[in-house]
Amino acid sequence: MRIDILSVLPELLESPFQHSIMKRAQEKGLLEVKVHQLRKWAVNEYGQVDDYQYGGGAGMVIMCEPLAKAIEELAAQRKYDEIVYLTPDGETLNQKTANTFSLKENLLLICGHYKGIDERIREHFVTKEISIGDYVLSGGELAAAVLVDTIGRLLPGVLNDETSALFDSFQDNLLAPPVYTRPEDFRGWKIPSVLKGGDHKKIEEWRHEQSIIRTKKRRPDILKED
Repeated sequence: MRIDILSVLPELLESPFQHSIMKRAQEKGLLEVKVHQLRKWAVNEYGQVDDYQYGGGAGMVIMCEPLAKAIEELAAQRKYDEIVYLTPDGETLNQKTANTFSLKENLLLICGHYKGIDERIREHFVTKEISIGDYVLSGGELAAAVLVDTIGRLLPGVLNDETSALFDSFQDNLLAPPVYTRPEDFRGWKIPSVLKGGDHKKIEEWRHEQSIIRTKKRRPDILKED
């Protein structure tokens, strides 16, 4: 999979993709992430990519011209399955959406900044709009990092134990069950006895039951989802 990202602050995305699972995914050749400085397509020699809003109001808006040129130049090199704009008023990211994205080959992410991007880009180029929560960030870079991480870890071969992603929270609309490691007894706090018995069927049944209990208690809303 290849993911291209358009940003006015690509430096914000250097660290997230150079460590841990995302780094290994790229080293294995399973994921390619390319961050592009939007100012490469600036409208003048000063690197301008934003301007004041029509109608007045605080905050600058990323202009049509640099974004359109960037999208068209990148799209001429490869066909994008989705052109995604990270925005607070987009569809809230969830595991189902991440699963769907992980089946794609090429994605282009647009990081908003300032007051956002010109609406005409959203109307004529963007195919999907994603929010990572009901709050406002300074820009779309951190949201893009979250989206890439969520997608990347689902790619076959990225995780050392490929089955581990299948039991993450929100797969099958359930939260993950409790997990334990050594020591077996810490300050008198003992692990559930079923986990020591070696009966894998009983362990899986216990984990599923605990997932349901935890989901009903903490996130009953997701049990109602398809």
